[in-house]
Amino acid sequence: MSSWASGAVNGGVSFWYADDGLPAVREPLSGDATADVVIVGGGYTGLWTAYYLKKSSPFLRITVLEQKFCGYGASGRNGGWLYNGVAGRDRYAKLRGREAAVRLQRAMNDTVDEVITVAAAEGIDADVHKGGVLEVATTPAQWARLRAFHEHEVSYGEQDRELFGARETAERIRVAYAVGSAWTPHGARVHPVKLVKGLAAIVAALGVTIHESTPVTQIRPKHAVTPYGTVRAPYVLRCTEGFTASLKGQRRTWLPMNSSMIATEPLTEAQWAAIGWAGRETLGDMAHAYMYAQRTADGRIALGGRGVPYRFGSRTDNDGRTQAATVEALREVLTRFFPALAGVRVEHAWSGVLGVPRDWCATVTLDRGTGLGWAGGYVGSGVATANLAARTLRDLVRQDSGQGGRTALTDLPWVDHRVRKWEPEPLRWLGVQGMYATYRTADRRERLRPDLRSSRLARVADRVSGRH
Repeated sequence: MSSWASGAVNGGVSFWYADDGLPAVREPLSGDATADVVIVGGGYTGLWTAYYLKKSSPFLRITVLEQKFCGYGASGRNGGWLYNGVAGRDRYAKLRGREAAVRLQRAMNDTVDEVITVAAAEGIDADVHKGGVLEVATTPAQWARLRAFHEHEVSYGEQDRELFGARETAERIRVAYAVGSAWTPHGARVHPVKLVKGLAAIVAALGVTIHESTPVTQIRPKHAVTPYGTVRAPYVLRCTEGFTASLKGQRRTWLPMNSSMIATEPLTEAQWAAIGWAGRETLGDMAHAYMYAQRTADGRIALGGRGVPYRFGSRTDNDGRTQAATVEALREVLTRFFPALAGVRVEHAWSGVLGVPRDWCATVTLDRGTGLGWAGGYVGSGVATANLAARTLRDLVRQDSGQGGRTALTDLPWVDHRVRKWEPEPLRWLGVQGMYATYRTADRRERLRPDLRSSRLARVADRVSGRH
């Protein structure tokens, strides 16, 4: 038996549900229906879209269709990083101009506070702690990348960032071999399930109809088709992120990239004293196959990274179950960062999928000719980005329906961005497996051969994947 397995939970959707409890599932669709807006997907994007649309236009009849229960996907399985990263910003700077990309970044900075403010105003207690985001470097090559990354973010107007050397980093958190870190205040720790469950309850209380256990099999203009009936509406908004590939005709639209997590047992006061981390920042690193972590409200470490990055044919997991080798790999990251935790128990392991477009750019679109809209492709930064996308979808629907005009959000450069589809199988599977094998090899080389230069292998993988 592996060292983590005794008494640990594998799957069960996520630790966050084990901690807060699975929800009572709402009634499925019971036949054909009509609405003004139908939203496919009951995660952060769909629920925030329903929330903002209903708040701005209370008369709208809005229906949300969710295949399992609200928050079953990435919204209930993520690392709880509410932060200002947005996928594709640098590409948008090249396509639409730097000023447009700066506006997108500023909107993301503001979005962190928007989520915190709305959650507080609506009485959603999601264990929020705004400690910012701390990203550490543990090799010379990572330190060079981190300094360049820091300067790049400053160039986009983030003047409140800070760069720390080894001593200052250790004063915040004692990560083994850390040579430096960068910190931004635009980030917070959240309990993902408390946020999504609270949001679903608020949306339902506003009068939005939510049908769970209702998989949508096909979306076409003015129709969302399910096994139990079809909902007809002038606007059909696809908010399915990593599960988009299950819809008819969408198999190659966004790749469902797998990410896995572990949660430790609660740490003792002595263990926390050995680690530090009093600021409760969300924690990341500058590896090519990077990790992400948070200090939970009940004193655990929840840590994630890539395991099996992609399943052949764009398949998704079964309720978050995770391979033992992946759990061991994440545990190795934990103890490499924090050797003092060598004996700590891993109590939960789980996985989920995130949506990755071929050019790694998040997008928001409303086709004014068909009434079909969508948002997603967040590439792992969806906790905050979904909120900005939802407010943008709201403005696009209001503009198209004559309730409003252009806004600062509808003018952001990610609106109406189109991208080519992913390659067919087996090229898709071979490409993603090869990409992450290359990244892991690059990280090992950088640890074993200290050098300020990033591995050339990683640069090749970046070009092949379309990330840069």
